[in-house]
Formats: sequence, C-alpha cells, structure tokens
Amino acid sequence: MQSLKFDNRFVRELPGDADGSPQVRQVFGACFSPVLPTPVAAPRLLAWSREVAEALDLTPEDVRSPEFAAVFGGNALLEGMQPYAACYGGHQFGNWAGQLGDGRAITLGEAVNARGERWELQLKGAGPTPYSRSADGRAVLRSSIREFLCSEAMHHLGVPTTRALCLVGTGERVVRDMFYDGNARAEPGAVVCRVAPSFIRFGNFEIFAARGETDVLERLVDFTISRDFPWIEGEPVERRRQWFVEVCERTAVMVAHWMRVGFVHGVMNTDNMSVLGLTIDYGPYGWIDNYDPNWTPNTTDAGSRRYRFGAQAQIAHWNLACLANAIHPVIGEVEPLKHGLARFADTFVAENARMWAEKLGLQRLTAEDSAAIDRLQGLLARGEVDMTIFFRELACLDIGAPTVGVVREAFYTDEGFERHGEALGEWLEEYAARVREEDMPIEARVARMNAANPRFVLRNYLAQEAIDAAEQGDMGPTEELLDVMRRPYDEQPGREHYAARRPDWARQKAGCSMLSCSS
Repeated sequence: MQSLKFDNRFVRELPGDADGSPQVRQVFGACFSPVLPTPVAAPRLLAWSREVAEALDLTPEDVRSPEFAAVFGGNALLEGMQPYAACYGGHQFGNWAGQLGDGRAITLGEAVNARGERWELQLKGAGPTPYSRSADGRAVLRSSIREFLCSEAMHHLGVPTTRALCLVGTGERVVRDMFYDGNARAEPGAVVCRVAPSFIRFGNFEIFAARGETDVLERLVDFTISRDFPWIEGEPVERRRQWFVEVCERTAVMVAHWMRVGFVHGVMNTDNMSVLGLTIDYGPYGWIDNYDPNWTPNTTDAGSRRYRFGAQAQIAHWNLACLANAIHPVIGEVEPLKHGLARFADTFVAENARMWAEKLGLQRLTAEDSAAIDRLQGLLARGEVDMTIFFRELACLDIGAPTVGVVREAFYTDEGFERHGEALGEWLEEYAARVREEDMPIEARVARMNAANPRFVLRNYLAQEAIDAAEQGDMGPTEELLDVMRRPYDEQPGREHYAARRPDWARQKAGCSMLSCSS
C-alpha cells in the first residue's frame, strides 16, 4: 500500500492531549488524544468499496493483501499514520451532554491522493479511547454492515455523506444488549473504515465554548477554515462569519436531500452533525417505507419523536443555533450568526422546492403547487403509501388519461387503497393538468423525475437480510446489495425484488423497523 501518503495536519497544527494512554478521563485544552487501535484476534476482510479504494489510489491487489486487513482491523500501522481520538461534546436529544468524544472511533491519519485530495481514515470499533466512558470501544457486525452499506448507498443516491472503505471482521465476539432490555448476547465483532475529507462536527466547537477554552476554540475554527474551506478569504473574523454561513447552507442542502430520498437520520445530536454538511454517524437510521412524517427509526426516540422524518430541517436549524452559540466568542457579534441561520432557512426552502419540482417533473413550483404538495403528503400518509414506489411510478402516469392504478402497487393495504385511492386519483388528475400546462416533452419529464426519484433505497429489511446472512458467514447478500445501491436510479432488470414494498414480516421485526443506538 505504498500509494497511501499521509499529511496529518489535525495532529500537527492543533493542541493534543499529553497523556497517551486510553484511560477514560476528562480531557482539557486538547482537540485530540493520541491512542492506538487495540489489536483483534483474526482480522479478515469482509467487504470493500472499489470506488473509495480508487479515490485513495489503492489497487484491488492492495485491498486483498493480508496487510490491508491487518491495518484496517487495527492490528498494524502504515508509515505516516498517527492515530488519535477527537475530543468533542454535544447536545443529545436537546440536552447538553458534556464531553463525548470518539469513544469507539480512531482516526489513523489524513491520506492525500495523487490528485491532492485529502481523506481522513477512521476506524470505528477499533477499541477503547479516553472518551469511551463505560464502553469497550468495539462494534458488532450488524451495525458495521449497516454503516458500510449506507455510507456508499447515500453517495450513489447523490446525498452528501461520509464514505466507507472496508469492513473487517475481528474474529472476536462482542456482547451487546440490542434494545437495552436486559437481553444481551454475544455477536460477531467488526471494524468499518470510514472515510471523509474531515470528521469535524458541531460538537468539536461546543466542548471548548462550554469550558471557556476560547484560545483552543479559536485555533480550531481557524484551522477548520484553513484546511477544509481554503477558498474563504479575508480577515480572520470575516472568514469565520463567511464560514458559518457556508456551514448553514451546506447543512440545508444535505437535509433537503434526506427529504428527497426519504432518509431519516434517527439521532441528529450536535455531535453527529458535520461542518462539511455530510451525513455522518450511521446509527439507528432508516428509510421511509409507508410515508409517515412522524416516523423515527430510533427506539430511544420513540416517545418524543424529536428526530422524526418531518422534523429534520427544524432540528438541523436548532443544531446550527447551538453551533452559533459555541462560536460566538470568536466572532463577537450576533448579527452575522443570525444571518447564517437565516441562510439555512432560505437555502432549505429553495433546495426543497427545487427537489420537489424535480420529483414531480415540473420546471418550477408555484404557490398552488406547494399547496398541492401538502395535500399529497397528507394523502400518502393516510393511505399508507410507499414513498419510494409512489414517486418512481408517478413518472409512468399517462398525463392525457391519468388513473390511480399506475400507483396501486405503492399502497401497503387494500383497505388503504379502497379508502383513499379515489382522493389520490383526483389529485393525480389535477397534477396531470398541471404537467400539461408546462408542455415539457415527455422524455425530458420522465428523465427529470427518474433522476430525482430512486428505484432502489437501502430499506431496513434489506440491510437486515444481508446482516442475517453475514452472521452465518455468507457475505454474498452484502456484496449484492452494495452493487444494487451503486445504481439506485437505474431499473436493473432481474433485481426488482430489491425495489419491492417492505414485506409484512418486516413490519415489526427487530432491525427492520426501529433500531437502538446499540453498536
């Protein structure tokens, strides 16, 4: 793996923890703690992304070598790697949680490829760190498969996201209580290598603001701008103002994409929000099957539904306000921060409208269209209609003679169709009339819709089927599902079952409906 060259600016330019032990503790005045991955019994490559490997200039021979599994399982280091765990805090479920940090993630280093692109390589499940609290720093196979698959699926869907290079089995068992109900069991362990230009999150800044460590906060803000936003120019304070605005805009674009494809993050704590506007930390996520704006995939959130599908833009705005509060000491004024938050709202409204126009095959949205969309969402929710199937089949509607039969497959129950099919049919007639007004060529309209509405998404039950097989030693379904998700907007004949509605058996099955934060 000679192609991996490291330039570790984070540890070179920012203050670090003088204590190099993994002992759990409060870490003050430092952005990171040096820590080595804990070796595992028998590292074995289970799956890998060829696209991410290519971005890192790694060849298939590199990936299949014994050295690769050893490095990305945590048993060896390459020349130039400087492993560390980052220090950060965060608001969890709306409450300040204090110091959190990388409790089971260890960054190996920042690799720079031949094109000058910087990629941070981070192992999740690599063992204890000073931020592990009472945990063991490990991860189980099921959660690692979910993160590996979703990172790549989201990329191919066109959603801003961190990536995943590989999945390595550890040859060890990890005890987890999946639903925190006293039924712990030993599960296969795994390590996933996450890849992103940066894993800096809102919480990295919050911890120093909360502790009054303004000097460290200032260094971190300026470092982040210099390394990750080098195009922002001007005097230091002006650069910080511009940076916050860009973080707000990027976050708005990301959430608009989530809403477009029906993705629910499930745990939008401020420590899970990337300053690059990337989807980060794939825990109890899920895709909307039957359209329900109140659905959350997170069992921990089942009571308040704070992180439900329909509230994601609102929560993102709240999280950005927390970031604004954190960086206020190094900006010194409130108005620039209010401007950034306003830019979030304006950007989200604009991006959401643009994406709805694409989903519906319209050139632009009018006020009447917005009202029609609101009515459609109500119909989809009341009729228990599959979001992904409905919008994909909508492109097949004969706008000269529209009928509800074209979306019949999207209804989960006969009762839903009988009770709400007529009303939805009336909506389709109004929609067809609206499409005729624009007189867009049918080929252009269908292409526009099919580029915005995926045929395939990573439904929870599909991921669970792959997990069940993997736990029995069969990685074939994981590899097949990864390949399906490489082309989510294509029809892919022979793979229609991957685009089917959630089966009835999966409605309440563990891992197929709601999940916990358990690793």
